[in-house]
Amino acid sequence: MRAVREAVRVRVAGAVLCRVRAARRDAGMVTSEYAVGIIAAVAFAAVLYKVVTSGQVQAELQQIVGRALNGGG
Repeated sequence: MRAVREAVRVRVAGAVLCRVRAARRDAGMVTSEYAVGIIAAVAFAAVLYKVVTSGQVQAELQQIVGRALNGGG
């Protein structure tokens, strides 16, 4: 019985150690994924800025704000 418990303990400890090592290998990927996400967010922000600062969109936004300030009329 003691030998069986020891064998199970060794297998469980080995499985845990294997998962810890796998997690450490993947740690670098998380950082690169954040970097790609930040780059994508900055690119989206740049495109959105260009759209919002275009003449036609600015005029529409000013009309919307003007209507809101004048009571929606």
